[in-house]
Amino acid sequence: MRVITGTARGRRLLEPEGMAIRPTTDMVKESMFNIVQFDIEGRRVLDLFAGTGQLGIEALSRGAAEAVFCDESPRAVKLVRANLERCGLKARVEQGDSLAFLRRAGKFDLVFLDPPYDTDLLEKALEVIQNVDILNIGGIIVCESRLEKPMPELEPPYCKTLSRRYGKVCLTIYKKDA
Repeated sequence: MRVITGTARGRRLLEPEGMAIRPTTDMVKESMFNIVQFDIEGRRVLDLFAGTGQLGIEALSRGAAEAVFCDESPRAVKLVRANLERCGLKARVEQGDSLAFLRRAGKFDLVFLDPPYDTDLLEKALEVIQNVDILNIGGIIVCESRLEKPMPELEPPYCKTLSRRYGKVCLTIYKKDA
């Protein structure tokens, strides 16, 4: 697992032991960042269900102005902090319930959602994001899920704009229109 490009390009990130944290594969991450590449620089990013922190770290490396990481696992939070340090990056890292965090998080331009697959956390996070309205106009939500998991439609001004398959993984993109 490595940072693909930007200021921390090529840096190897620490990986979790065991299967409690499932990092995004390099192939899926590269595809994800190809989709949002022009929507990163100078933006405020949220890496919810952060795990290793690799998505937010990649965004910071590519010029995001700020990134916030949240995970309920103390082990994951420790891993995120260690990976930020390895890359020479600074960011806010929160430990706690991700859905509760969303209700007080403030506004973001880019949100990465990659929760554990066999839960309903993705749907619940999308619902909270829409109800609390944490995205700035033009903001993007990037969701990673199992291919067979149906992704919900959201109410305007949020809309699903893209869904792509990468093996057994599906990336779904939502945007907030003006």
